Amino acid sequence: MPARYDPETNAADAPRRFHRNRSLLHVIAVAADADALPFTVIMTTRRTVIVGTGCYIPERRILKDFFLNHDFRGTRGEPIPKSNDEILTQFEEITGIRERRYVTDDLMTSDIAYAAANDALESSGIDRESLDFIIVAHNFGDVVPESRRSDLVPALAARVKAKLRIETPRTVAFDLVFGCPGWVQGVIQLDAMIRAGDIRRGMVIGADTLSRISDPHDRDSLIYADGAGAVILEARDTDNGEGILAWVARSDTLDHSGMLVMGPSYKDEVFLEALFLKMEGRKLYKYALQNVAGAMKSCLEKAGVEVADVKKILLHQANGKMDEAIVDAFYALHGIAKPPDGVLPMTISWLGNSSVATVPTLLDHIVKGKLEGHALVSGDYALFASVGAGMNINAFLYRMP
Repeated sequence: MPARYDPETNAADAPRRFHRNRSLLHVIAVAADADALPFTVIMTTRRTVIVGTGCYIPERRILKDFFLNHDFRGTRGEPIPKSNDEILTQFEEITGIRERRYVTDDLMTSDIAYAAANDALESSGIDRESLDFIIVAHNFGDVVPESRRSDLVPALAARVKAKLRIETPRTVAFDLVFGCPGWVQGVIQLDAMIRAGDIRRGMVIGADTLSRISDPHDRDSLIYADGAGAVILEARDTDNGEGILAWVARSDTLDHSGMLVMGPSYKDEVFLEALFLKMEGRKLYKYALQNVAGAMKSCLEKAGVEVADVKKILLHQANGKMDEAIVDAFYALHGIAKPPDGVLPMTISWLGNSSVATVPTLLDHIVKGKLEGHALVSGDYALFASVGAGMNINAFLYRMP
């Protein structure tokens, strides 16, 4: 009878599966007799693959006209000596944002997270009871529209699990707060658990309602939008290099933690106690240009993949001009003057910056053929990256199954 060769004991043994350097080695020995054991070695690696995607795009389209009568102020509360039309035109030129999406008053962050999760489950066809983990990346919890207060208990992941009617207590649900890179970080965490062999399948959701923490008197708030995106990840034993190949992450907190913070309105006599998201836009832009491209390059080097093999870069949709500059810097680090055409898909012009939701929403649109001119097919390499409050940067390289 065929025997299995055990590299640990150097002897034929009963069939077994074991871990070595994160790999599963399936070694099959076919013996002609007891003295000669020629064998074939088939090495497969446990990888994390994406088996479902979903998103929720809010119904409310917020165009330029929405802001024409806003009372925009400077950082010290002083009126800005420009017309709103000038402010809005300049903003669009800098960011590329023509419109953004806001949720309706009857929806909370956990509601749109649930909608994206349900969409991902439907696209995957898996049994929701088979999920080992649900991670919801967000930054503000369920923000009540009238009071603008954050409701964080129970965790949004617990609320999503309840809405999904998942019965098994084995599905662990928790939240992750990591700024805009939160969804990418959730993927990185699930990948680590899958590769370790601790879990088989999980879901990562990114959802935020930034419209409810936006100061209507701060022109930086024109960037912010609402949305949710989700993916389902599962383990796959593969010998062809598919799935998540490498990741990197960094937190520059010592000198940069104050770039994105909560603070009072620029017209605080209107909102006496409310806090809104505030950013030092120029410093943040400079930080991103100096650091994101290097992290992306490190991720590619860690995976041992050439830059010419990267089909798409799915970058957090923070600011159109900034994203283009980051990608230019990334290719410049490789001695390439101009990025390939079509390598950087964008949704920011019509969806705005929805924080943790931008990257999974972008992926969902690409894989479902909803973003004209962009596709990912089997064997393609996609580089995911994000930057945000903390300051945090992360990236992972993925090969399409």
